[in-house]
This record gives sequence, structure tokens and C-alpha cells, in this order.
Amino acid sequence: MDNYIQEREFLDDQIETPKVIEVKVSKRSGKENFVTNMRETLKAHYGDKPVGLGGTFLIESGKAKLHVMPDYSQVPLNSDADVDSWLKFREADAPLVCLSVLISHDPGLSLRVEHTHCFRQFNEGGHYHYDTTPDEVSYHGYFVPAEYMYRLDRPPT
Repeated sequence: MDNYIQEREFLDDQIETPKVIEVKVSKRSGKENFVTNMRETLKAHYGDKPVGLGGTFLIESGKAKLHVMPDYSQVPLNSDADVDSWLKFREADAPLVCLSVLISHDPGLSLRVEHTHCFRQFNEGGHYHYDTTPDEVSYHGYFVPAEYMYRLDRPPT
């Protein structure tokens, strides 16, 4: 049997009355994407305390760069360039529904600090990278703060 790594982020919605954070922004002015901006804002405010959020947002207008993975690669992917040439990138039009998890910083658990997937009708979707129309884009999202963080199956060092 081949060894493989499968990544998952979970958001437990069984909290009785969760605190919800609504975020509504438009016209990106910096170089970072929507999720990275939220993560870096949390990091700047909370410092060494890791703060996690999970939720959903809608890209209401504009376009976004997404990727999908084709079948598992038959050759080793030894560099970022190898991975980028293997992935299938595309630009998708709004509206896009996006599901996202983020943590302000990795507290030494080898975590991916953000991960977002988006989809829309007509079989379009994939992993979100950033919007490609900064003057046209608008986002509207709802997020809940994480109470706990767990790391399962830490990768070998």
C-alpha cells in the first residue's frame, strides 16, 4: 500500500451559542489575500497567543485564482515549482462560496496556518489563492473563533 498524506481541517459547529464575527470588505489595497489579511491582523493584535477562526465567506464580485489537483503525481514533487506545474490553476468568476480555517500563527505544531476552498455552480471550484481583480472584489463572511486546537499525526521531522 502506498503511503500518502491527507490533510483535513475540522470545524465543530456544535457550540451552543457561538460568537460570530461578520467581515465585509471590498477593493483589496495590499498584496495579501483576504484570509491572509485576517490572519495577520489577528497575529498583530494577539501576538504569541494563537487565535483560530473557521467559517464561510462569499466572494460577491470579482474573480479569484483557484487550483485543483489532478490525479496523484506519478513522479516526485521535490520543489514548489514542481508542485505548481502539476496543479491545474484557473480563474473563477464570482459569486464563489468559500469555506476557510485559519490560525494567527503556528504554535509549534507544524500546522498549515490557513486553508480555503471555494466553489460555485457549473462544476467550478478549488483551493483559493487570491482574488485577481483587486479593484472589483468584495467579500462577505461569517467566522467563529476556535476554542481548542488539536494536531493529529504530526508529520515526521
